[in-house]
Amino acid sequence: MARTEYLNDPAAPAPNSIRVAATAFVVRDGQVLMIQRADTRRWALPGGELDLGERVAETAVRETREETGVEVFVTGLVGVYSNPRHLLRYSDGEVRQQFSVCVRAHPLRGEPTTGPESLAVQWVDRKELLDLEIHPEMLLRIGHGFADRPLPYLG
Repeated sequence: MARTEYLNDPAAPAPNSIRVAATAFVVRDGQVLMIQRADTRRWALPGGELDLGERVAETAVRETREETGVEVFVTGLVGVYSNPRHLLRYSDGEVRQQFSVCVRAHPLRGEPTTGPESLAVQWVDRKELLDLEIHPEMLLRIGHGFADRPLPYLG
């Protein structure tokens, strides 16, 4: 399904839904695990929508495994991201207000492998992040993850 993102855009359509999603900030040897999304071609942390009966940490683990082939263990919370000016419009007419919980996770096993939702998967050095096309809201999460803040971000 095609997806268009809006951020601080007065011409954006009005939201008609909100769903909980989870992303995982996974670091190994100073590099963050990133995917190139198939729907937008932008680079992002692995993640996706919470399934019924699932905990947020379970969502982050499942989505990371499905999108990257890497098994992770959740170790903490980076933050909660609910900017009402960050909207996602889908081709079926849904316009979703972004609501995502970003967790910190440690890799256990597995090598980066693409899946149906990812065009590429790789460990990215912090210095190389600015060379990639990454949505500003995703960059915010990544920055908070690297900052290793004493308290989670609530925004």
